[in-house]
Amino acid sequence: MSMTTREKILASITIFTVAFGIVLTQMRSRIDIISTKSGQVKELKKRIDLQKELIAAKPDWSARYDLIKDQMPIFEPGRPVDTYWLNKMDNAANENGVRIRNRQAKAETVISDVSEFPIEVRDWEATLESILRFMYVLQSQGAMLDIRELRISPIPNRQGYLKGSFVLYCAYMRGTPPPKVEIEEEDLTLQSFLDPLPEEEEEEEEEEYLVEEENDKDVDQDLPVEEDFIEEQQNED
Repeated sequence: MSMTTREKILASITIFTVAFGIVLTQMRSRIDIISTKSGQVKELKKRIDLQKELIAAKPDWSARYDLIKDQMPIFEPGRPVDTYWLNKMDNAANENGVRIRNRQAKAETVISDVSEFPIEVRDWEATLESILRFMYVLQSQGAMLDIRELRISPIPNRQGYLKGSFVLYCAYMRGTPPPKVEIEEEDLTLQSFLDPLPEEEEEEEEEEYLVEEENDKDVDQDLPVEEDFIEEQQNED
């Protein structure tokens, strides 16, 4: 069976269309893969650049960390810290007029060599001035105390009063606390002045007294006597 010229042309067009469709489908899939890989390369490049910046800033961050670390209290391993931090927060609240109604201590978390102890305050009441003073006192403790997740809303029936919640994170370290240095206080009682001085101190004071007497004699010999000076003036007249 022979094909006419028209049928040959149609068959060629059909074969070309099918081949073009197959090639186009493969190209599209390859283009998608290339786009995905290009995005991954850009993301990896950003991460590499960020890591390089962090590595370059390591000395600065290490110096800051050492400065902050010296401000953190140190507790023995296994020692409970809830009472210490709760009292610290309650004292600051009472001194600044903040009423804490509901609070709960959470579990300790360890990040590298720094431990964090979160305290969730679910309900508090205070004026705007009181809560600002309270937050200032806590934030002035340096790196030890940090308020997060702070929520504030007005109390409808009490004008000028606010309520809300927050989470207080307390930072500290675990280890052996440094020994306390005891400074000997000088005895300034009356008995200390009445007690006799040691022999060495008495000898030193006696020598100083003799030296001062000799110096006074030398000065007196160098100065003219008042009567001799008056007689000289009269002779000149």
